[in-house]
Amino acid sequence: MKNGTDYCAILRAETPIIDVRAPVEFAHGAMPAAVNLPLMNDQERAAVGTCYKRQGPEAALALGHELVSGETRQQRIAAWLEACRQAPQGYLCCARGGQRSHITQSWIKAEGIDYPLIVGGYKALRQAAMQATEELVRHPIVLIGGCTGNGKTPLVRQQPQGIDLEGLAHHRGSSFGRTLDAQFSQATFENHLATALLKGAHQQERVRWVLEDEGRMIGANHLPECLRDRMAESPIAVVEDPFDLRLERLREEYFTRMHHDFLAAYGEEKGWLEYCEYLHHGLFAIRRRLGLQRFAELTATLDDALAEQQRSGSTEAHFAWLVPLLNEYYDPMYRYQLEKKADKIVFRGTSEAVVHWLATHA
Repeated sequence: MKNGTDYCAILRAETPIIDVRAPVEFAHGAMPAAVNLPLMNDQERAAVGTCYKRQGPEAALALGHELVSGETRQQRIAAWLEACRQAPQGYLCCARGGQRSHITQSWIKAEGIDYPLIVGGYKALRQAAMQATEELVRHPIVLIGGCTGNGKTPLVRQQPQGIDLEGLAHHRGSSFGRTLDAQFSQATFENHLATALLKGAHQQERVRWVLEDEGRMIGANHLPECLRDRMAESPIAVVEDPFDLRLERLREEYFTRMHHDFLAAYGEEKGWLEYCEYLHHGLFAIRRRLGLQRFAELTATLDDALAEQQRSGSTEAHFAWLVPLLNEYYDPMYRYQLEKKADKIVFRGTSEAVVHWLATHA
């Protein structure tokens, strides 16, 4: 049995990991393809930690065995065994590759399964992920810019070494950017980013990242400083598609798809209310920048559009508030931001033209 030390290979392959840390630790930071099957739950871990501080390591270990015994122990062993069978090429992982993963490993072995562990645990994987990001973002980067609705995200996804930062963050980057998937913790987001970079760099001999021109924050997640620094000095290709095409993309993304997703997740009645709340919250988040009077006017128009959508199923009426929102707020804001980066712009054109430019300027 060979324990894991090739951290980058483990991350790049999205190797299954049975993470035996407590749920609170897992929520703070986890690796892709990791499943949390803790040796101790949060309360048990806290009790053992207190005992360690007051009475020392031997008493803490004894308490841990007392808390995780009998039926509780058997249930957890059964869950680990099932996970091992489902992912025979995986690894065990605790915080630092110490007692928790070794205890789990020995209990599993007693049931007839030899299962390796990550040497150094999550901390070693995390360190490798951060180091990989710092090294890999040194490769050339091309940013894809353009006003909202220009299809930047799907364009990035189509590129062999495109990194979909918004997809990794579970957020589309605007006040209407939330998705039905909760955002990761900052550390987990960074771990997913490192994995995407490792996979992308492994696919081709020459590396040239294609990223969307993002701000520092994507929802609640912020880009690592090393990546932000590189993006600030990278060339930008700006997508400029016709306004009508942009509107159709936004209709599909924010009205048709989000309506469908909310109903699929919550059912007809609650899903409709959640969808309405999502659109209202998007406007509310920028009310001060719109001005309170304009915010009230656009909210009333949104309410009319929602009533029409509920009555007829048509999303056409949403253009009555979306078009002025683009013309008065989003487009001027992005064009102002782009003006400050004018010296970095190397190409402008439709999405098709930008794709062609990327292919011929590798």
